[in-house]
Amino acid sequence: MFQSIARLFGRPKKVFTEYAFKQVDFALRDDGVVQYAQWLHPGEFGNEVRQEHVDFFRRYVKRGDFAIDIGANEGDTTVPMALAAGREGLTLALEPNPHVFRVLEANAALNTDKTRIVPLNFAATADDGEFTFGSGDPSYGNGGIVGFTHNKPRNTRYTFRVTGRHLPRYLAAHHADALSKLTFIKIDTEGYDKEIVKSMSDLIATYRPTLVVECFGSSLPAEKLELYDVIARHGYTLAWLDDFVLSKHVPMERHAVVVKQTRNILALPSETVR
Repeated sequence: MFQSIARLFGRPKKVFTEYAFKQVDFALRDDGVVQYAQWLHPGEFGNEVRQEHVDFFRRYVKRGDFAIDIGANEGDTTVPMALAAGREGLTLALEPNPHVFRVLEANAALNTDKTRIVPLNFAATADDGEFTFGSGDPSYGNGGIVGFTHNKPRNTRYTFRVTGRHLPRYLAAHHADALSKLTFIKIDTEGYDKEIVKSMSDLIATYRPTLVVECFGSSLPAEKLELYDVIARHGYTLAWLDDFVLSKHVPMERHAVVVKQTRNILALPSETVR
């Protein structure tokens, strides 16, 4: 009976909902009380600031360093990254999605005695321009730039236009004085990561930052291999990163990057790997 009714009326149509956020406090062992804005989107809600995440970033980001979070979402990796860099350092957080950017802005405005976060509402892209941002969620809980790498149609059903900037040119114009302290770049852009890495080739070669990139599950095997290659050619050692915590990272072979699930990759300058 109920199945017949469902067939008659169909499933409820998914519609856009603008979700608010709430501020919560986390008491960290070493960093004290950290305030955090949690987005109330049901698919994204529940991120926490944990001491073990701050400790992970502190291995690679020292107080006073320059770090960049590309695809920052609400700031769940931005905040621990910025705690590592401290208010003496600088953490840029790029997020083109305006619906979650409001939350990222809120997080940037918190903990200013401990962090210095500059939120930027644009995407890192191969060149300056307007780009299509796609998501499988009508409320845009996640998503990324579409049209450059393979993706499943269901992941890009809902789209809008966003601004993209060539990041090295932007940095040269606005943060040239910080570049000598660049030590960490995290990229999470739903398959567009390799294009961003290619656009930053000179910057990576010059400053040798630690990289974390996303190996997107829906990307084609050839695209995953290209992601590996564009990083490895700079003399980097790659390893899987299953969580932002301190652990022993085993170097991965090139063929291992072709996996079905979405996973993060930690890439270290080979001269720093013992």
